[in-house]
Amino acid sequence: MRPTTPLALSIAAVLAAGMLTACGGGSGSDPNTIKIAFPKDTDNKVTVRDNYVKDMAKEFEKKNKGKKVKIIPIQASAQDYVTKLQQMMRSPKTAPDLVYEDTFLINSDIKSGYLRPLDDYIGKWGDWKQFEPTAKTAAKAQDGKIYGVPDGTDTRALWFNKKIFKKAGLPEDWKPKTWDDVLKAARTIKKKAPDKIPLNVFTGKAVGEAAAMQGFEMLLYGTGADPLYDPKSKKWVKGSKGFKDTLNFVKTVYGDGLGPDVDQALSPTMQTKVVTDLLPKEKLAIALDGSWLGQQWIKTGGSPWPEWDETMSMAPMPTQDGAAPGEVSMSGGWTWSIPQKSKNPELAWKMIQHMQSQKNAVEWCVRGAQIAVRKDVAADPKYLSSMPGIKFFTKRVEHSEYRPTLPVYPQVSTAITEAMESVTTGDSSVGEAAKSYDEQLESITNGAVTSK
Repeated sequence: MRPTTPLALSIAAVLAAGMLTACGGGSGSDPNTIKIAFPKDTDNKVTVRDNYVKDMAKEFEKKNKGKKVKIIPIQASAQDYVTKLQQMMRSPKTAPDLVYEDTFLINSDIKSGYLRPLDDYIGKWGDWKQFEPTAKTAAKAQDGKIYGVPDGTDTRALWFNKKIFKKAGLPEDWKPKTWDDVLKAARTIKKKAPDKIPLNVFTGKAVGEAAAMQGFEMLLYGTGADPLYDPKSKKWVKGSKGFKDTLNFVKTVYGDGLGPDVDQALSPTMQTKVVTDLLPKEKLAIALDGSWLGQQWIKTGGSPWPEWDETMSMAPMPTQDGAAPGEVSMSGGWTWSIPQKSKNPELAWKMIQHMQSQKNAVEWCVRGAQIAVRKDVAADPKYLSSMPGIKFFTKRVEHSEYRPTLPVYPQVSTAITEAMESVTTGDSSVGEAAKSYDEQLESITNGAVTSK
């Protein structure tokens, strides 16, 4: 998941909700108008999504005479956006017709009955066959139904600085096969380039899901099949060797001085620091991070770094011992969903089809630095030339995993970050941290656990 600055809910969000309430007749009062709610970046200079939705709305109105689109940007932190959206979807008076849902939290909205299944629409939509199989599961609930159409995703891998690697005598075409290969490279950098931070793996509670997903799960999913949740038994996994091995990797990074200083690693600003300071100022050699970093370094990004494409390269994150498929990636992303209490679902679905036409899907992936989830978009020349590294990160989709899309996942994620932090600081042994996690897991899931 991309970093989100934890700011308080903005006045814009409150006003947006107020405008809806003031409409009197609610979402369905005008059968020719659809209302679209989506998050506006907390940085007012970042208007990529706003501009895209505005452009799509204009095209839609032009293509569908007599139809109107009202856009409702909600400027808020990630959690505040979810809270405001849920408040709006509770009543037909305030429910939008189309909403932008984070796959990280979509199942809490599904469980609460806020969203409607889209299977009847999707079954008649020929474009659905273009979507990658893994992407199709991004908004699939436990009832087997689909509640959203993804508009892109992100993938993760190892970013590394070729200049630092050369100084340390490491190959510029580095491609580690195992975890030990990653640690060996980090130890070599520590020895040959002692003024550099060898490796960053996000950890701890302060960076939240970045630690759980980009750090822990990028490792855990390389230890074997279904290491976090077993879909066959419909139970969460506890007491696994893979979980302990993953904690031990984190402990090794920080205990052996291969990562940033612990205080820095546990800072809530660590995500921002990596992309705006440690990598562009060439202080960090290897970063386990996301596909979107390059967007920050282009001329129109927040931290322009003209030399980044010459300096940085990428390698897939290997599985623990090199087992098939040999690499791991985690994917997140967002979907367009239709609230249960929308009174214009047919028109909303028509808007989804418009935004997710091949042409418009390419446009969004290029503008938003998204990794394509449609096969025809992934093969489009405009997409493939949109950003250095785009081919590499698109290839990772094939072997990418999605987090368990279950309502309790956010609580499980918090328990993971607590375990990570305790071994990062040295306050707990791997065994103690794993035991504490297992106890929390039992409580969070009401005992719906299995052992591996």
